[in-house]
Amino acid sequence: MITFAKPSAFSAPQSRFGTLKIVRLLVAITFAVSLAAQVRFVPQNSGVTDSLRGLATVNEQIAWASGTGGTVLLTTDGGTSWRRRPVPGAEALDFRDLAAFSATEALALSSGEGDKSRIYKTIDGGSSWQLLKTNPDPKGFWDAIAFSDPKHGVLMGDSVNGMIVIETSTDGGMTWQRRTTPPALPGEGGFAASGTCLIVRGKREIWFGTVAARVFHSKDGGETWTVSETPLRQTETSAGIFSLAVGSRSALLAVGGDYRKPAQATQVLSRSSDGGKSWISGSGPRGFRSAAIFLNSKLVVAVGTSGADLSRDGGRTWEPVETAGYNAIQPGWAVGPEGRIARVIVQ
Repeated sequence: MITFAKPSAFSAPQSRFGTLKIVRLLVAITFAVSLAAQVRFVPQNSGVTDSLRGLATVNEQIAWASGTGGTVLLTTDGGTSWRRRPVPGAEALDFRDLAAFSATEALALSSGEGDKSRIYKTIDGGSSWQLLKTNPDPKGFWDAIAFSDPKHGVLMGDSVNGMIVIETSTDGGMTWQRRTTPPALPGEGGFAASGTCLIVRGKREIWFGTVAARVFHSKDGGETWTVSETPLRQTETSAGIFSLAVGSRSALLAVGGDYRKPAQATQVLSRSSDGGKSWISGSGPRGFRSAAIFLNSKLVVAVGTSGADLSRDGGRTWEPVETAGYNAIQPGWAVGPEGRIARVIVQ
């Protein structure tokens, strides 16, 4: 462990100089740690064979996972054991996303056409579930939910009547308010692939990426929006933005590609340094990636059906770290097909 002496208050100029040196040293240490860090995927026994896409990490010991066949899983011991937390009457649903706040409180989002898209909530660790909301539109399809805290959340769905579905909640998902978004392109929506085509920061800031490789951004809880285009692949209905990742300050990454062509490694990543206003192409991972996450200001991991890749410089260059396929990643864990769960360890 590295400790620093508190700068002396005797001389203001000397204190400012000392603080500046400490800040520079901390930045240098963070950079050095990123360069030396190793990331390992350690398989765990989920006890299921369902395809898993939903994942929500609470802390080092507690995480929730979900997927096909109405599957919802919970670990409270760091993944040593995973317990089924079944949702009554939802055995045929596909739970594509989760939001969790503790070992007792979580929300599960199922994705599908019309009323197959639903939101359930538990406050007793999955012993019981309450159905909060069912998609009222037969043509609707919900893709993701994101919560900044137990009260403030956002729901995203494919476009209906020419507008992407965005709803916000300020009471833990009990009630939702529909927001007006800019006009959608024909057939524009999101990919319900990892829950990370939608991300939030704080109680008011929202980003989401679409199959048209566009990024929508709101700083005021969905009252107003800006839209930017990215150079990601989107010539097919199976291609576009699958995941957004927010780094420090204004750094963002968009990853995706074509899930039907998982080895195709061009136009699978784009970077922004201005909070998503503009985007540039990047030399990305080895192929299609459905989720990415910043582990710190420099370390980024992206996962997909053909494996996982690590960037040590905020997404500019990449190296392979895993060959097994995964659908989603959050701090500490990754989930994928056939019940695959791994502990993601940074050393």
